[in-house]
Formats: sequence, structure tokens, C-alpha cells
Amino acid sequence: MEFHFLGTGSGVPSTTRNVSGLVVRFLQKKSTQWLFDCGEATQHQILQTPITLTKIDRIFISHLHGDHLFGLPGLLCSRSAQGAKTALTVYGPKGVEEFIQSSLTISKSFLSYDIDFVEISEGVIFEDDSIKVEVTELDHVMPSYAFKLIEADQPGSLMVDQLKSLGIEPGPIYQKIKRGERVQLPDGQMIIGTDYVTEKKQGRVVVIAGDTRPMEKMVTFADSAHLLIHEGTFRHDKKEHAEQFGHSTITEVAELAKRANVSQLILTHISSRYAGEEEELSKEVQMIFAHSIIAHDFMVYRLMNNVQLGCAK
Repeated sequence: MEFHFLGTGSGVPSTTRNVSGLVVRFLQKKSTQWLFDCGEATQHQILQTPITLTKIDRIFISHLHGDHLFGLPGLLCSRSAQGAKTALTVYGPKGVEEFIQSSLTISKSFLSYDIDFVEISEGVIFEDDSIKVEVTELDHVMPSYAFKLIEADQPGSLMVDQLKSLGIEPGPIYQKIKRGERVQLPDGQMIIGTDYVTEKKQGRVVVIAGDTRPMEKMVTFADSAHLLIHEGTFRHDKKEHAEQFGHSTITEVAELAKRANVSQLILTHISSRYAGEEEELSKEVQMIFAHSIIAHDFMVYRLMNNVQLGCAK
């Protein structure tokens, strides 16, 4: 999985940070791409990345504030102009469908593809054979949500060295063994496939939270996640301001991540008042939770397969 941070600012765009936008790129699924939030100028940010609009097939909107939403009409129209034919699914709170349909109707815009709308509430909102998406409601000044991406466990690996020691060379028989079948060898010996396959590999868990005050239930929702992406709008000295406007401070989120035992925390939705202070922000949050990163626009974080490690650039 790759996480492309298109916009990491809060409220209004600045010269260094655009407003919220994040693309998850599933490299193992033919580079399928999901967009989380779509603030103003998100499509302009995409132009400077390897992201392709036509490959975005699901959009998740955490809440209906403009800095998470105003980029949608233009992006949808550009996706159409680029020749997209495949349907798009938009997940969001009540009102997201009305916003999009009104924008398209008033501007007399035509799309070359269908849009399916899913009004979100707590629980599972999407599931296929490789990934599940769960939602929990947050504590903001309007309905706001966090999304948890839960990958299905992966099959174990063949114990190739042990098989070769039995004289079993690679071939169709390996597939039978990997499926756990009973296999008779040329010498008459019978083996059970499950004896030669390692344990299943745990699927990765990623939590992406919209705007919110710190919440106790997020400790449970993000428990042992491989990656937590969470807003951190203000520093600790603005705690009362954060509370008033439904946001979190970076130190509060670091404490949450530590208690939830997540492997990596990435803080985004950073107030423009902290332009040029990224190093100070990092030091402040890493004093509490060492595995923390302050996101910046165009940062790419890669979550490695089946390990609790990643890299950012």
C-alpha cells in the first residue's frame, strides 16, 4: 500500500499545504486507488503525482466541511474528461450526494460514468475478498467519521526447502500442497499440504480519521493498527482552541497512538500557523510517541507487506 498525501493543511490552503486529500494506492491490486477526502484543488495536486483519476474507483468523505469536500465536482468532471467509463462509488455522511448532484446539475455537467452513493454510519461499509472497511463516528462540530481498512489474512508460504529435501521439485504439485491437499509422491509416500505451509500472514490494518476531538473509543478502534493517520491541527498550547473547534492537538494524538499500540502514526491537517515549524512539531510529538511523522504535501508513505514497517519520502 502507498499513501499519497495530496493535502495536509487545515481550513484554508497555504503556500506550503493544500487542504485535505489522501490517496491510497493498492499496488497488489493493479494499482487500484482510493481517495480519502477531496479539498479544493485536489485534482491540481494529483497532476504532480503518479495518481491517475481514471483508476480512482472509491472516494471516502469523512465529513462535509469545505476543506474536505470542495474539490469533488471538478475532480469528478476531470475524471470524465479523461475518458473514465467505470462506475465510481462515493461514501460519505448524509448530504454528500445532494452536494454532488446539485453541483453537477447547476453547472450542467455530464459524466461518462455512473456514481453510486453510500451514506455512511458506524459499522462495515465495504467488504470484498481482500479488504474490509469499517467506520466509527468521531467528535467534531458536525458528523465526522474514521475509516478502518482491514486486509484479509494472506495464505502462508510454501516450505520450499523442506519440499525439495523430499525430492519434490517446483511444479503443479506445489499448488496442491499450498491448498492443503493430501498428495501422494512417486515413491508412494503421502504428505499433507498443511504440514508444508507456514502460518497465515496477518493482514494489515490502517485507520484514517477525519476531524475530531480526541476520543477514548479511538484507542480501541485503532488498537494495534499498522498505521494510524490522524488530524493534529494544533500544538499543545492551543488545546482549548482545539476543543472549541472540534480538533485534536498533536500531543493528544501521540498519547492516543501510544495507548492504542499502533506501529506508526502520521499526523496531518496541520494548521497554517505552524508554517516552517515542522521540525519543532516532530520533536514535540516524538517525545511522546517515537514512531510519529508530521505529513507534508506530496509525501508518499509505503506500508510494507505483512510487516509493521514503512518508509516515507
